[in-house]
Amino acid sequence: MRIPFVAGNWKMNTTLDEAVSLVRSMHQRLDVIEGTEKAVCPPFVSIAAISEMLRGSTIGVGAQNMYFEEKGAYTGEISPMMLNKLCKYVIVGHSERRQYFGETNQMVNKKLKAAFKAGLTPIMCVGERLEENEAGKTEEVITDQLFCGLDGITANSGNMVIAYEPVWAIGTGKAATSTQAQTTISLIRKKLSTVLGKATASDMRILYGGSVTAANAGELAAQPDIDGALVGGASLKPQEFVAIVEATAAAKHAQ
Repeated sequence: MRIPFVAGNWKMNTTLDEAVSLVRSMHQRLDVIEGTEKAVCPPFVSIAAISEMLRGSTIGVGAQNMYFEEKGAYTGEISPMMLNKLCKYVIVGHSERRQYFGETNQMVNKKLKAAFKAGLTPIMCVGERLEENEAGKTEEVITDQLFCGLDGITANSGNMVIAYEPVWAIGTGKAATSTQAQTTISLIRKKLSTVLGKATASDMRILYGGSVTAANAGELAAQPDIDGALVGGASLKPQEFVAIVEATAAAKHAQ
C-alpha cells in the first residue's frame, strides 16, 4: 500500500517572516491529518527556520532544487550536503528549472544520484509542454525524461517520488482531468517497470502537479495510480493547502 503524499512547492515566494507566518497558520491542522504524508518546500533562505518549527511534527520539509556537486567553486549554488541535515526531500527537474535555467535530462540524472548519495529523497518531475501534448508526443517526451533521468540508478530508487506535471497545466488554472492524469501516470508506472523493475514501479509514489486545488484534489487522488499531489500556487494559501491534504487523505481512505 503506497502512502499518499502531498508536497507544497512555494517557488520564489515568501520572505523569511512570511514563510514562518505561513507555516504557523497551518501547522496544527496539517499535523493532525492522518494517512497522508505531507511536506512543504520553501525557498532556501527559509529551510532552516521552517525545519526547526516543524521538528517533531508529521510535516516534512523539502528543498526546491540543488546542485549535483558536494562543494566547490559554484557561486550561488546549494549542494546536497548543505541540505541533508535540514530537510528530507528535494525537488529535481522541475519544468521551470528546465525551461528557464537550461536543465537537461543529464543534469537531472546527476542531481538524482547526488541526492541519493546525500540521503535525500528526490521528487523527480516529468511532463510535456502544450505543443508536445497537442502533437501527440506526451509518451515520447516522458519516456525520454524518465529513461535519461534514471540512467544508472538502481539502489535506493524505491525511496524516490515521481511528479507528473504537464507544463501546460502549471500555474494556468487548467488542470489535467483526472482521467488524463491517470492515463499518463499509469503510463509512467509502466515505463518505470521497464527501467527499475515491476516491484519498484509498483511501490513508487507518483504525484500529479499542475493547478491542483481543493476542488479537484480528491478526484485526482481517487485514481488508482495517482498517489497525491505536488502543489504550487495553492500551497501558499493555508486553508486551500490543508483542504487539499484532507481531500487526498479522504479519497485514498475510501479506496
